[in-house]
Amino acid sequence: MKKVIIVGSLNTDLVINAPYAPQGGETLMGSGFMINAGGKGANQAYATAYLGGNAFMCGCVGDDSFGADSIENLKKAGVNTDYIRKISGVPTGVAVIVVTNGENRIIIDSGANGYLAKDDIDRVLEVASEGDIYLTQLENPIDVIGYGLKKAKEKGLLTVLNPAPANRDILKYAAFVDIITPNETESEILGGKEALFGYGIKTVITTLGSKGFEIATQGEAKTYPCIKITPVDTTAAGDTACGGLCAKMAGGCSIEDAMKYGSKAASIACTRPGAQKSVPTKEEVEAF
Repeated sequence: MKKVIIVGSLNTDLVINAPYAPQGGETLMGSGFMINAGGKGANQAYATAYLGGNAFMCGCVGDDSFGADSIENLKKAGVNTDYIRKISGVPTGVAVIVVTNGENRIIIDSGANGYLAKDDIDRVLEVASEGDIYLTQLENPIDVIGYGLKKAKEKGLLTVLNPAPANRDILKYAAFVDIITPNETESEILGGKEALFGYGIKTVITTLGSKGFEIATQGEAKTYPCIKITPVDTTAAGDTACGGLCAKMAGGCSIEDAMKYGSKAASIACTRPGAQKSVPTKEEVEAF
């Protein structure tokens, strides 16, 4: 099985349920508060390992209890954490998540995620081989993420970009992306799939929420339905899909079959609260 190198953010999620989004100046009674290991990079690494992939996580945490807990959580899932760097005097990234009617609203303080450096990328790529998979997102400095995509492509890795949160500055590095996985809003911000093809990206996988997902290459696009569920919490659903996609591609599956698996895993994750806590095992996905 190929390695999956995940470069990205590690956060601690502070989650609370609310009946609706409060207005300015309003105090609202919530429920179900929990602290959960999160961050798009860590979520995707966790999902990759939990769903059967050989995952290596590269990122930064603070020298605090949140950082230690994030690393320990990834280790328990089977992720190689040797390439997570601790930054002294800086807090681990935090995401404050308000869940209303199964949908989430998120505010992020990047903390140590802002310290990811090109040296971190170089270090983790030393363990990569041609044909391995490189997965990244946009919760770290864009120039460092772009550098990583370029270096991974030069080394012969298959590069996968989950462009969240959407930032058009990443487009200057689009030529180094093989597969991009936006949702509909992110795709629109980046100019749409035809524009993405124009930058040199070969495959655009657009997640469509309850409508499933679309896999598009130049001249061809096909939409696939997802499993119908009643969502409890959509936090990390997209990250779970990316993890499942990369885990299966690393095992030799086609993009189509790998994304079907990732979509199924994401549907299961939506029926559970939390980020990494919601990711199903590969056995659960296969039996669902």
